[in-house]
Amino acid sequence: MAKGYKATDYHLPSAGVEFSNADDGGAWLKELFDRCETYCLRNLAVFTDKLVLREGSDYDGVWLETQPMGGEMYAKRNMEAALNNQLIFMENQRKSGRLPGMIKYQEPFLLQVSYDWLQGFCFPVPAFKMYYLIGKDRDYLSKLYETLKAYDNYLWTYRDSDGDGCLESWCTWDTGEDNSLRFTKYGVKDGGFGGEDAPTACGKLPYESMDICSYSCQARSVLASVSCILQNGEEHLWRRKAQEVRDKIRSYLWIEEKNACYDRDCKNEFMDVLTHNNLRCMYYGSFDQDMADRFIRYHLLNPEEFWTFLPLPSIAANDPCFSNINFNNWGGQPQGLTYQRAIQALDQYGHAAEIRMLGKKWLYLLRDTKKLVQQYDPFDGTPCVTRSEGLAPDGEETQRYEGVTTLGPEGYGPTILAALEYISLLCGVNISFDQITWSAVCGWPAGTYTQYLSGHAYTLTQDGLTMHAQIDGRPVFSCSCGVQVRTDLDGNILSLTGIEEKEIPVTLHTQSSSHEGSVRPNQQVIPKKDGFFQIKQIAFDYPFQGGKQV
Repeated sequence: MAKGYKATDYHLPSAGVEFSNADDGGAWLKELFDRCETYCLRNLAVFTDKLVLREGSDYDGVWLETQPMGGEMYAKRNMEAALNNQLIFMENQRKSGRLPGMIKYQEPFLLQVSYDWLQGFCFPVPAFKMYYLIGKDRDYLSKLYETLKAYDNYLWTYRDSDGDGCLESWCTWDTGEDNSLRFTKYGVKDGGFGGEDAPTACGKLPYESMDICSYSCQARSVLASVSCILQNGEEHLWRRKAQEVRDKIRSYLWIEEKNACYDRDCKNEFMDVLTHNNLRCMYYGSFDQDMADRFIRYHLLNPEEFWTFLPLPSIAANDPCFSNINFNNWGGQPQGLTYQRAIQALDQYGHAAEIRMLGKKWLYLLRDTKKLVQQYDPFDGTPCVTRSEGLAPDGEETQRYEGVTTLGPEGYGPTILAALEYISLLCGVNISFDQITWSAVCGWPAGTYTQYLSGHAYTLTQDGLTMHAQIDGRPVFSCSCGVQVRTDLDGNILSLTGIEEKEIPVTLHTQSSSHEGSVRPNQQVIPKKDGFFQIKQIAFDYPFQGGKQV
């Protein structure tokens, strides 16, 4: 094996998280936190020479749509598994640039590497974040650059079969939409599709795809950022290329009067199915700001579409293609993976308050159901069944899973990692890109959250009214709850953002100054003189008012 494709080839800093509650009212949150930690440990495994974090529950491998992202989220606890969840895909990239969609391990030494479907691409940003977490190793960064460049070239070499400048999806598993009616309704069987020649006579495939275009967009955006660090002279080239993809998505797949993106079929005709894949585009950074704001205003917060009892169904709840099937189906029920991706999707467009709204709903759901599974009913929160429980529906689905060994009905990684991440964003500390996000929502159970990283301890204590931040025991600031405070790694304040559903009074005390004022949802401010100065105000359109701007 070439050097540089195993986590232990790099310097791996220490990491860990401690979380405690100060009163009985928060016992449920501590219990949920501990359960998630336990299941994460069970999901660790060694694939040949690499410690990795598996997807868990019914999925005993690593998938490109989940585990690079899941690994990076787990870096705050286990840096080795986190980095290997990136490197295992990089090491198995084909000369063509194609990355495996799935990797499994079979005893005693066989690594099963699958290339017959793309299986999402939650890889570029998590892999880039790992560069910062492992001490900014340039050899790793150079490998990441070559990986992303080769994959982007693969997409544009093979996945634009009609040459119209829009990348294509060739099967349900390319975008990880197992069993979705938006495929099966149009004659596409669930499954993969191997090779580099576009499918013919296969329902309405190929689809002109917002997802596949977005894979390229994020790869190119990260390539630009990496180029800036490596100073290879290609930063502006990649930023221009990323914008070209955004422009194509807007001009070709976005319908202005519908305030959303829609895929096109093999005849280049729009497919009138309103999907959560618009939120995926936001995860990949392929929307302009106004597109993200409008999709959230008109659709995401609409209780008839995506803001159901448990929000984020895969297809709008009032769409004819919505199907409320309780077994591995991306045509209806909200998925743990969608909640996991929603954090980055909303964060990079400034929708900090909506992240906390989703986080509360997710944590309350897991508290009430006491089940950590793949998907849940959008109308009452009922957990799905799993094939390891022997409750698969009759037909091809049952046959496909005969003889499969699973990890058990619970312990689904994206659901667990989403929960742990939301806890850090509701009452804790979250570190990425050399910045610390300290967050505490109003009225939350009192507690203390400590992130240990690279020999330092970052601690937030809060009681639902006031939060106190410390680095290595040194007071950094105290602030009213209801905002997220971003600082650099030394604790210097960069910004405050409103995370409640209404404007709230905020008082901030640092070691050298005090500031008072009010902060609105999604309003980003900086301390100035005795008060706050607005940097940016992102739309906040909750509660839903028929698409009218609040």
